[in-house]
Amino acid sequence: QVQLVESGGGLAQAGGSLRLSCVASGRLFSFSFDRMGWFRQGPGNQRELVATITIPGVTTYADSVKGRFTISRDGGKNTVTLHMDSLKPEDTDVYYCHALLRHGGANDHYWGQGTQVTVSS
Repeated sequence: QVQLVESGGGLAQAGGSLRLSCVASGRLFSFSFDRMGWFRQGPGNQRELVATITIPGVTTYADSVKGRFTISRDGGKNTVTLHMDSLKPEDTDVYYCHALLRHGGANDHYWGQGTQVTVSS
């Protein structure tokens, strides 16, 4: 069993910064996730990609956060961090950590429990 434990988030003012961290624990043995990242979801909305990072360090960002958010990863420890700067009220959402493990042609997806980010104007 693998768990993704998120920390960080909370309340920030517009223009401020927050940091989200996610640590994988459980039966990890010696493998590293092929990709880790963050998604977000608001009430009544679909879960959307915020940023992802692969083992070689290739990053992907949603257009709405490019230049403001930075994702980083310690692949050896299966941890991922999202630095959020220049926050906007529209960044308010529940943020979920995600991890992907590919093996034997199968894709295993793991999700954290979610952490609330609220940005006040």
